Amino acid sequence: MNFEQYKDVWVFIECFQGQPKDVGFELLGQGRKLADGLNQKLCAVVIGNNIKNAVKEANYYGADKIYVVQGEEYSNYSSDAYGNAFLKLCEKYNPNTILIGATIKGRELGSKIAVSLRTGLTADCTALSVETDTKNVVWERPAFGGNLYAQILCSDTRPQMGTVRPGAFKKPEKNVNNNAQIIEENIRMDTNDILTKVVDFIKSTEESGIKLEEAEYIVSGGRGMKNAENFKILNELADVLGGTVGASRAAVDAGWMPQSKQVGQTGKTVTPKIYIACGISGAVQHLAGMSSSDTIIAINKDPSAPIFEVADYGLVGDIFEIIPEIIKEIRSAKNIYE
Repeated sequence: MNFEQYKDVWVFIECFQGQPKDVGFELLGQGRKLADGLNQKLCAVVIGNNIKNAVKEANYYGADKIYVVQGEEYSNYSSDAYGNAFLKLCEKYNPNTILIGATIKGRELGSKIAVSLRTGLTADCTALSVETDTKNVVWERPAFGGNLYAQILCSDTRPQMGTVRPGAFKKPEKNVNNNAQIIEENIRMDTNDILTKVVDFIKSTEESGIKLEEAEYIVSGGRGMKNAENFKILNELADVLGGTVGASRAAVDAGWMPQSKQVGQTGKTVTPKIYIACGISGAVQHLAGMSSSDTIIAINKDPSAPIFEVADYGLVGDIFEIIPEIIKEIRSAKNIYE
């Protein structure tokens, strides 16, 4: 089929109360690779109110063009308002490819756009590439419980669309000298046509501290932690590192940690500088969420645990003997340099 009228790779920059989420910038890095492979422009789409900072950051993270839609009706996300604005942009400019973060809002928005444009949508992608001959985007995602990876093509329709897990990729380097073209579109919507209204925001107690997907240091516990009480020692290690605590699905299913702390295929994808896996066997579902970490340290009493196959450093032994020694050494080192 002839898709010559469809141009450019679009990345949705999700914002909350005007401030951009990291996932949009992570996708600009991947979007650049796709755009270069397709020989097209990389475009950011920013919808909201008081979004000057989001537009500036989208420029710094490498967008060639930035489509901006502003108004009071976009102060809080709604699929009615955001979907209407995004669809009008698509109808006017005909994007070739659209990348959206696989967040709660992104999954809803992506579905609405795909259905309206009668095109396909690949959900929860963890890898992206371009077929050299066909110029189709190859969307890769875990399938069958994470036991294999599926590669999905959207060969018959445009735009090609996919949602991508937050944390699946690292943000590109900032370039403050980038000079993106800013395209402001006056797309308004009567607030009476917005069926869902935001009454208030109530912050969860689980949101305090460093967010799992934004942490540079993560200490995760699995079945080997034995009970919820033992996670205190992981919290102590995370505190001295300046990081946060995660968990495997087994620990979450046992009720030892909240689901918001789960790392893996059915949890969050993270890419910290250091990931310490404590008492985690290393099932493929867990590896799908943390294998891209810069450095992986595994602590497990079972020398044949699969986690050691992906670990950069492995410690075979009792978690409850090893971790206190690590905490002691870190504190000692901090005292020397303070």
